[in-house]
Amino acid sequence: MACRGDTGERVDPLCGQRTASSGSAARRHLPRPGRARVRRHGLSVRLWHWVNLACLVTLFMSGLNISNAHPRLYWGEWGFESARAWLTLPRFPGWMTIPGHYSLSAARDWHLLAAWPFAGGLAFIWLTMLLTGHFRSDLMTRRSEWRPSAIRADIVAHFQLDFDSADGKLNFLQKLSYGIVLGVLLPGMVISGLGISPGIEPLARPLIELVGGRQSMRSLHFIFAWSLFAFFVVHVTLVLLSSPLTQVRDMITGGRHAA
Repeated sequence: MACRGDTGERVDPLCGQRTASSGSAARRHLPRPGRARVRRHGLSVRLWHWVNLACLVTLFMSGLNISNAHPRLYWGEWGFESARAWLTLPRFPGWMTIPGHYSLSAARDWHLLAAWPFAGGLAFIWLTMLLTGHFRSDLMTRRSEWRPSAIRADIVAHFQLDFDSADGKLNFLQKLSYGIVLGVLLPGMVISGLGISPGIEPLARPLIELVGGRQSMRSLHFIFAWSLFAFFVVHVTLVLLSSPLTQVRDMITGGRHAA
């Protein structure tokens, strides 16, 4: 999602979004002569962003191939009969999967190959965000932002494609969505993936029992994965609505803004 920094540009510190603002709002925020300019996106954020994107794409597409082996989801410990399934998935075509043809063993190899850098990258970015103060200053919501009137105004602004924030780089909805992704969906992917991994499953037994069984953990893994896909679609849509070339360039080079 996009937002605006103190230069009057729309900014996304996690995903490299910056677009030129327009009108009086932009003029109010133009940097004063001689004002220092600093990197908009730190090197650690940029590295994590692109590595995480590559991992997620590989995990999702290889996961669709794995899903083709048994396209039914259950709650509880066991489940093989279609009558007990809470959801039956379609068979995903080869062009949506890794590899591009049905191979359960190859898909699992690709899945495991991307899983470890994905989990390590998540630990890295959380450690970096906490040590640098990026989480506290840019992502953590404030009590005043939880007022119904403020939330309602933020929703209306988003429908009007106005992603400006009053006193920070991200507005409330952006902080909330990134918080859910970083604090719930991504860790949930790692934990549920470990829970259904044959080599790790015995160690994760307490967590598996906590959610009701191995099939419940598998269903949660599916829900986390498709929730991240939904976020990806919204995220890319908002990027396309706000100078995508500039935002991608800044996420590669770091971009600059007035300190």
